[in-house]
Amino acid sequence: MVPAAMTYEHESGEDVTTPLPESTQPPESTPLQQGAPLPGSTPRPARTPLLEIRGLSVSYSTRGGTVAAVRGVDLDVWPGQVTAVVGESGSGKSTTAHAITRLLSGNGRIDAGSVRFGRRDLTTLSEAELRTVRGARIGLVPQDPTVSLNPVKRIGEQVAEVLRVHGLATRRPAAAEAIAVLDRAGLPDAAVRARQYPHELSGGMRQRALIAIAIAARPELIIADEPTSALDVTVQRVILDHLQHLAEESGTAVLLVTHDLGVAADRAQRLVVMSRGRVVEAGPTHDVLADPQDTYTRHLLASAPSMTAGRRRPSVPVSAAEPAPLLEARDLVKEFRLPRTADGPRALRAVDGVSFTLRRGQTLALVGESGSGKSTTARLVLRLADATSGQVLFDGEDVTAVRGARARELRRRAQFVYQNPYASLDPRFSVGEVITEPLRAFKVGDRASRLARARELLDRVALPPATLERRPAELSGGQRQRVAIARALALSPDLVVCDEPVSALDVSVQAQVLELLAELQADTGVAYLFISHDLAVVRQIAHQVAVMRAGRVVESGPPEDLFTRPRHAYTRELLAAIPGGRVPSPAATTTTS
Repeated sequence: MVPAAMTYEHESGEDVTTPLPESTQPPESTPLQQGAPLPGSTPRPARTPLLEIRGLSVSYSTRGGTVAAVRGVDLDVWPGQVTAVVGESGSGKSTTAHAITRLLSGNGRIDAGSVRFGRRDLTTLSEAELRTVRGARIGLVPQDPTVSLNPVKRIGEQVAEVLRVHGLATRRPAAAEAIAVLDRAGLPDAAVRARQYPHELSGGMRQRALIAIAIAARPELIIADEPTSALDVTVQRVILDHLQHLAEESGTAVLLVTHDLGVAADRAQRLVVMSRGRVVEAGPTHDVLADPQDTYTRHLLASAPSMTAGRRRPSVPVSAAEPAPLLEARDLVKEFRLPRTADGPRALRAVDGVSFTLRRGQTLALVGESGSGKSTTARLVLRLADATSGQVLFDGEDVTAVRGARARELRRRAQFVYQNPYASLDPRFSVGEVITEPLRAFKVGDRASRLARARELLDRVALPPATLERRPAELSGGQRQRVAIARALALSPDLVVCDEPVSALDVSVQAQVLELLAELQADTGVAYLFISHDLAVVRQIAHQVAVMRAGRVVESGPPEDLFTRPRHAYTRELLAAIPGGRVPSPAATTTTS
């Protein structure tokens, strides 16, 4: 298994290339991280980029032919700075990042261009040469912790492996240092987590373990590919604070690939905007966001939820009668047994006395950090897990302990949209089979009527009829999530539980999906239990918000009240952590044509 911290040794050498334009030069105060030079190199001036990409072109071989993913990209990353690359899914930003370390998928290839790290062109190195330089100077934080961590190795072992492979520590010191690195990456109870396997951690914890692996060798350059997309805002702040600290204190360069313009605005000194494999705009972050020159950049700014306060949820008329409750949780408790110790049996109380009411045709958002109990609460109300105590009422009926036909009827009327559109669709099925699967399971209609229903749902989620014949692997992330929503609506449910449904999507697709959910609610009267760590998204779609922490609801109410007059310190902490506070308003960016 290739270590997750993929790095290159720094080469210092005289700057013999053509001087860069003045606009690309870093500030005079930018520090330079001095690393061990490669053999035969000589010191270079401090005012040159650590990473220089020129004319990079990358393509993929597919069944339909060759697809150009990156087209002539130029990019510089300076020591001591954070450079953010932003763009929609398919813009080429992740391919550019992976091309630096030559970690493209098997059907990908670099067609042209150079990638110079310390003046050595990494595209010209043989695989054997790459293996000798990877591991100590460039750390890679991949996006998906589910597939990036070894499921049969403990977390601490995977961090310690980086130190041992690169000769930085022997086994016992490496194990001790691994705990310290996990702690630096923001993982709580690091000594305990080091002994656990990936499946025993939450998604946010797994992501922090990946970051620990990447920073273990104290690299000169960190390539972070969507490192915080699965994290709540407070944990996101801890991670980004650490990356920023590395840049400022030790001169580490950070290449941050993200779809979150709020994160880029808060953290990056330079911003690179990509679309369809090309760089459409680049420069100092404040300049790009305050006065974007490209139409695409303005489109991204207008779509970003962290920067807009527009409301997408259907309004509830003031004079209208309050809708009847559809779902009620009453003092819900869920405990999980932990391994027995010498002191006796132990249990973790993941949900601790949670109560709330969701009314028909409205959206209730459960927000909170990873591990706050919000997803476990959703599983309890859907009867996907048994509550330790408490009650769940669905349409006035106590369903806390239903079994058999009654449980089956509940699942027909309540559907789920999962967080990850890549993992929630069966790759063996066509889109038509994915959407009609619930209809087949509940014996609704015949083959012809099911297919007609699938076509109707595709139209409702704005996908063309030809999508029916395609498989999930042939769709983008946003298209897959639309298919997942169509599947959830197939049985015309009264309730849809949306568990982080847009956190894996770029900002413009995210805006489209949120708009779609609001339109569907207005048309059908469906109620949403919307689980999210993104308060900027919640502000747009929720009628009511319940803030959870450590298994409890600490505050609840309309989003207007929670966002403007938060009563609980934890709610204030979540609001303070929302990225994008330094970004100009979209209105200020639409005057440039």
